[in-house]
Amino acid sequence: MEVSMVGMTELYKILHVDNKLIGFAGYAAAAGYYALLFVQKEQYFLYLCMGFLILVMAIYVLTFPRYQTDQILLVFFGFFYVAVMLAHLYKTRMLEHGGYIVWLIFLSSWVCDTFAYCVGMLCNKTLGTHKLAPKLSPKKSIEGAVGGVAGSLLLGMLYGYLAGQHMEGITSPALTLGLICGAGAVISQIGDLAASAIKRNYEIKDYGKLIPGHGGILDRFDSVIFTAPIIYFLAEIMM
Repeated sequence: MEVSMVGMTELYKILHVDNKLIGFAGYAAAAGYYALLFVQKEQYFLYLCMGFLILVMAIYVLTFPRYQTDQILLVFFGFFYVAVMLAHLYKTRMLEHGGYIVWLIFLSSWVCDTFAYCVGMLCNKTLGTHKLAPKLSPKKSIEGAVGGVAGSLLLGMLYGYLAGQHMEGITSPALTLGLICGAGAVISQIGDLAASAIKRNYEIKDYGKLIPGHGGILDRFDSVIFTAPIIYFLAEIMM
């Protein structure tokens, strides 16, 4: 929960709502959601969302014109983008064999970044590359993206082979975990580019300075935000 709160704060700072009443409404919604998870009452999530929306709109109209519409939208978006998505780290950990499965989230995110960078650099020096999103991230290439997915898939298979002996009841753990990790790697690149798009729209270099050399929580967990739900749902379906 602490990581989500810091990430929401970094996002809310973009439109200066991090320390305002509307921002605290977002933090309260995040805390409420995590409380539902901890007491295993996630079936009330929809009611929480409706209550959060009503609260945000009440603050909006009762304090008008203190807040702009884009600030209101960012507060509501930030709750889902950061708190709800990252909560799947906890949800994955709570699955059967979750202590092993949860590592796939990081393998498919950070390993993909490493392999994509290495393969992209190698191809650029030898065969040339094709830009993945030239206007958004000129350094990223299609070749690097494919290399990142392939690297994550292979490492996921190796991890599955080693961890499989501790995961009873799973048929072909190497193949299963490898496929889940590879699929997560595909989605992780969307998460990376999505975070970059937000930064470009608001003309900021990093979301924060919490992690030296990496920026803020959202700079380091941008791909994890997207891979966590995907790994969770795939693990539920395939395992």
